[in-house]
Amino acid sequence: MTRPTSRDVAAAAGVSQATVSLVLGDKWRGRVSERTADLVRESAAALGYRPNLAARNLRLGSTRTALLVVPALTNEFFARVYTGAARVAAAHGFGVVLYPSPDGTGPARDPFASARAALDGVIASSMAADALDALGREGLPLVMLDSDPASGTAAAHVNLAMADGMRQAVTHLLDHGHRRFLHLASAVDSWTFDIRAKALPALLGPSTELRTIRAPLTVHGARTAMEALLEAPGPRPTAVICDDDILAAGACKAARRLGLRVPDDLSVTGFDDLALATAVEPELTTVRLPAERVGEQGMSALLAVLDGTPWSAPDIPVELVVRDSTGPAPA
Repeated sequence: MTRPTSRDVAAAAGVSQATVSLVLGDKWRGRVSERTADLVRESAAALGYRPNLAARNLRLGSTRTALLVVPALTNEFFARVYTGAARVAAAHGFGVVLYPSPDGTGPARDPFASARAALDGVIASSMAADALDALGREGLPLVMLDSDPASGTAAAHVNLAMADGMRQAVTHLLDHGHRRFLHLASAVDSWTFDIRAKALPALLGPSTELRTIRAPLTVHGARTAMEALLEAPGPRPTAVICDDDILAAGACKAARRLGLRVPDDLSVTGFDDLALATAVEPELTTVRLPAERVGEQGMSALLAVLDGTPWSAPDIPVELVVRDSTGPAPA
């Protein structure tokens, strides 16, 4: 069976193709009677007619499609970013193509023969702007999420208040008497983790001690790094501030393996508030990052840029969620 055309709808309704175009494009009011509009819609439904969106987009020079580039699909945070972006996109007749960069935060390969021909804009989460060069984004609006706002190549930025999240975690631990801190930092080279690392020392006073170790962003990598540190000679930290809930889960696992109790012997905090945070025991104290809101603002920013409207917004607030993995410093 051949696909019905607007000409078939016009013939069935006894009107011109121009009338069909006006009615189905919702531009008929004041130009076509309501009775005729109803007749056209009924004829289209009876024939099973659907507009050829590809042809329409070609005429308009727009695909109404955005590309969302993320470092990985294995991290729940990015799935939530996509959910938020897709929600706003759908409300404006846009689609979002999700593209996990094969090399993580490194240079992203072009997923299309010509990205410029297939897309209206690019949204990139937790990546450097120069990692997107291979996408052929020249001429395409670019919105950066959770990325360096000093990058001059992006049309708009959407960021979280990461430094304030670190402040909330540190204040909570200081109030519980902790003075020996460990920063379990992600080994991923990313602006978002650099911001956390820079904020932490400035928040601690002269009477505190801070050490930093880096670990791969996996439970196993974090556990291995933590076990090595906890078994080393010298005073142990009483509080561990982790860049991510995954690292925090690894830190808790290392403590248990060495016979330490969380939080009696060691308090642990994370970042993100993934589902993992309440799946481990004890449940994690962590900085909640509203990932869906990041996606929503990212898509809203892209729509504003496409409309020629300047876009700016303050950093999205974050919130410390206190659970059972933190407590008073051991005597």
